[in-house]
Amino acid sequence: MSVPFQGVLKRSGGITAAIAKQLRTLTLKPVNKVSIKFDPFHHKIEQTRYFMHYITAPKVQKTNLACKFKTEVICDRSDPIVTFKLANGDEVIFKSANLSVLEMFKLYNKHITVLAPKETETAPPIVTKSVKKTTGTKSQPKKK
Repeated sequence: MSVPFQGVLKRSGGITAAIAKQLRTLTLKPVNKVSIKFDPFHHKIEQTRYFMHYITAPKVQKTNLACKFKTEVICDRSDPIVTFKLANGDEVIFKSANLSVLEMFKLYNKHITVLAPKETETAPPIVTKSVKKTTGTKSQPKKK
């Protein structure tokens, strides 16, 4: 007699897969400006710099071409801060000294991505040959 299996059937993809999953849902549409302020010699700067790397990727920037990015490098041993100025006038601040990259993306998607307007795609109606015959419309000749 054996003990029944109690666990997952496959391993997780790891931290990189989790970050990629969060990046797929991320959109900059509700944001006008992203300001990242950090001291490069602070001992907890690594995760904020990774966040800056991912959020300034071309694929993410294409979600809102009007969004401005500002990086402030200061030398006063202060904690890193990421500030998002939203289109509705609000401001969201992440004090990112004790946050990982994944946690920052989860917080962004939870509080900011949900503010993005929903996209509605309307496709033109399909016109078949039988409908064209009944309405009397002719198709356009193909240009060579």
